[in-house]
Parts: sequence; C-alpha cells; structure tokens
Amino acid sequence: MDFDVIVIGSGFGGAITGCRLAQKGQKVLILERGKEWDKGSYPRAPKDEWIWSQASPEHHHGWMDLRIFEGMSVIQGAGVGGGSLIYASISRVPPEIVFQTGWPPEITLKGMAKYYAAVGEMLCVQPIPQTQLNPRVQLMQDAANKLGDGDRFQQLDLAVTFNKDPNFKIDFSQEPDTKNSTPFVNKHGAQQGTCAHLGECDIGCRVYAKNTLDKNYLPEAVKAGARIWPLHLVTNITPIDGGYRVDHDQLASSQRLSGSTTATCVIVAAGSIGSTELLLRCRDNGSLSRLSPFLGKNWSSNGDFLTPAFHLLRRLWPDRGPTIGSAISYLDGSDNGQVYWIEDGGIPNLMNKFFQGLMTQIATAPDGKALAQEFSPHSLLQHLTSFAAHLDAFEHIMPWFAQGVDAGNGVLSLKNGVLDLNWNITESLAVFEAIANKHKQLAENTGGIPMPLPGWTLGKELITPHALGGCNMGTSIKNGVVDHTGKVFGYENLYVADGAIVPRAVGVNPSRTIGALAERIADLIPAK
Repeated sequence: MDFDVIVIGSGFGGAITGCRLAQKGQKVLILERGKEWDKGSYPRAPKDEWIWSQASPEHHHGWMDLRIFEGMSVIQGAGVGGGSLIYASISRVPPEIVFQTGWPPEITLKGMAKYYAAVGEMLCVQPIPQTQLNPRVQLMQDAANKLGDGDRFQQLDLAVTFNKDPNFKIDFSQEPDTKNSTPFVNKHGAQQGTCAHLGECDIGCRVYAKNTLDKNYLPEAVKAGARIWPLHLVTNITPIDGGYRVDHDQLASSQRLSGSTTATCVIVAAGSIGSTELLLRCRDNGSLSRLSPFLGKNWSSNGDFLTPAFHLLRRLWPDRGPTIGSAISYLDGSDNGQVYWIEDGGIPNLMNKFFQGLMTQIATAPDGKALAQEFSPHSLLQHLTSFAAHLDAFEHIMPWFAQGVDAGNGVLSLKNGVLDLNWNITESLAVFEAIANKHKQLAENTGGIPMPLPGWTLGKELITPHALGGCNMGTSIKNGVVDHTGKVFGYENLYVADGAIVPRAVGVNPSRTIGALAERIADLIPAK
C-alpha cells in the first residue's frame, strides 16, 4: 500500500481524522478536490475564481460549489480546509433533546462531551468581546426582550480570534480596516491576526482571524507526517488485496490527469453531498456493490432559513463584524413543539457585484450552457443580493437567520449519472413556518419590515449551507450506511467521517458536532 490511510476531503471530518491518525503514527494522505487558498488568492472581483463546477472542475475549481435541486439548493466550500473556509465560525454543542432520537445507542451527549471539548479547544472558540459587539447583536437582544424572551438571547462561541484588550473598540460607522488587526503566530505555527470586523467570514478573512482548519488541525497533521494533495478529485474506490485503490483526477492546466493511490484504510470525508455522491457512484458502477440500500436516504437541510428585513431607523451594517454573533433559542420545543433557534446574519458587501459578474461569466464562458444549469440566475442567492443594489438601503438590512430540526426525509440518488435530490417539504413545513413567523415578529417588534425571499414566498424554495445525512449512522445495514464508529457496513477499513453520517437535523450550526464525531472516529481506530 502507498499509505496506511487515505482521507478524501479536508473539511471538519477529513482534517480532524487525518490529523489524529497521523498523530497515531499512521502514514496519511489527504486528497482535496479544491485548491489551497490564502489572502492573496481569495476571490474578490467578479472575474475571480468563485465557481466550483461539478461538470467541468478542471476549468472551474473556485471557492464555492452551489448545487441547485428542485426546491432546495446546497452551498459548499471547495478548498483545503473544506467547509471551514465559508462557514460563519459558529461552534455550538447541540442540546440534549437532539440526541434523544435518531442516533445509534452508543452516541449520547454525555459520551460525546470530551470530543466536543477537544474540538472547541483546538479551534479556540470564544464569543465576541462586549466592546466589539456589532449593531445586529444588539438588535437581536432588543428583539428578544420585546417578545418577553430576553432569557433566550445568548452570545455564541465563534472559531475566531479577537483582540482581548478591553480598551479596543470598533466604530462600525467607519469602513473596516485591516490595520485594526494584530498579527501573531498561533500555537500550531500558523500565521493569524485578530479580528478587524471586515465582514469577510464567508469569503476568506484577509487578516486570518478565522480559526479555519488550515490554521490548526491541518498544520498539525502535516507536522505528524501527513501529506495533503490539493486539486485531486476522487472518482472511485475499489477494494483490492490488503486495502483499497482510490482513483482520482488531478485538476491541472485545464486538464484532468487520471491517477490512483492505494491504502489499507480509506476515510470518505467529502461532505454530505460529496461523500454520498461518490459512494452512490461506487455502488452503481459495482466497485462497492455491497453498500447499504439506505445510502442517500434521510438527508436533511438542518432547517436553514433566511428572512431579510429593512430596519430603516437602525444602521446595522450587515457587511461588518462576524457574520453571526448571537442567537435566540427555541431549542426546547416551546414553540408548538418546533425545535429551532434564530441568529443574526451578515452579507458581504461585494455580493451584488459578484452575481452581476457571475452571470456575465456564465454567458461568455465556452461551457456557459452547462454552467448556467448549475448556477441558475433564479438562485435564491441572487434574490438576496438584490437588496444590496442601493448602498443607502444596504446598511439597514438585517438578515434574520435560523436553523431548525426538519423532517430529514430527503433522498439523494443518481439520475442519468447526475446527482439528484428528492426533497419534499411537506413534513418539514411546520418548523419553517414557525421560523418565518418568529422572524416576522422579531423584525416588526423592532421597527423592521420583513422581506421574505421570493423563492420561499412563491415556491417554498430553500437554500442550505449545512447539509446533513445521506450516509447515515445506523444500527444495521437496514437502517444506516455506517455504524456508530463511522465504519461502512459490509466493508472493513472503510469509513465515512463528515456531515453525511449525521442521522438527523441538529437544529444548530453543525460543525462542532461533525468535528466531535470525527474526533471519536479517529479515537476508535487503533494506532498503527
């Protein structure tokens, strides 16, 4: 075998398992479909590398992978660090209620506690200091108080490094400045800086204040001997004597250079969409024919929901400060049994220019027709950016955000070789309507005018950056794809370790849970 372990993907599942197994003495290779990003290459202009195209990744291997299905779109990161590159840095342990149903009996909140703690420590999670709170956090607290729910308001732990000087303050009426960041080298040897409230959490922080996986777990993996190969898209996994052959295409010079690498153990960690799609292809082409018939089932959007609102009497500057900083929790099911929480949101100020440029890029690209099918101009994201058309109105926008526990009944499958999602909102409608109503109450009670997205109002269309399921944990091959250790039913030394194995919605931002499960999986795999 070329390696002891091949990890497919470098997000929360792949970076963590790759790091911990390398520290156990395993010879580890991490294959990542995206490129390595830094502040010199983060996309900013419309012509920059924004697009990841599943149809033509050799030409378009940019920052964001947007999959548009009927009624539901999914947004994912593409690069070394996976979803940590584009997420809002929220790191939260779910409430006990989330673990009461849907999980194998071995997975409990108490049993997961040490793994949750390990992730929190590695990512150095912390709330926004009081002297640096942005106006949207204050609006959240005011709104909670107006509804008599002040005790439900809470600041959130973020995987962001802040200036701890109590005299350091931010004037949000001023344009953010990178000079407000203090550079430092973190305990993993990676260059970082303190938060300058640039509002770039989702598009690449230029001062490296976000504690993304390429600033902690991945450097530690490399220190322990792991190798990371960017721009390697895995196409197949085949059992061979003593392990597996992993086929991959290297994306170089607008070409796909086919190759393969072998390992005793393979960990699939390409995210809910990526891992499920890869295993569906392996099952359908016969290379992993014994995969569970449950593969692709019980997919969840984790109840993501957005309602922008205009607060004309408040300047909120949604393009400044961390994207999310606080929540109002209804995770106890007190709202007619629906489990969810409300969060403040943010919008990068270049969104409108980006989508204008994106549509131009699609129209003029040689493969524009194929790209147009992947990045429909009717995307919900484009509706959101219409609010940024007038800068005088932009500073008054509050993106009321939320996650909740949906029915988790989506089904991923391949149709004519293309990934498809069968998403029926009927069983989940109650939680989304509860969130929409709460958004309306919170906005109106603080002088706001809610502006529900047209896609939701007209067609109940949704978008999620928090896809879960598809390779669900279960107690047997009849009700799951992997067991409680992440091991694939029917195959030795084949694991899945990412959001695909989460068997139900968790109702909060899921990165901490995905990371904790990855810590547990790596802990239970024996040292070499």
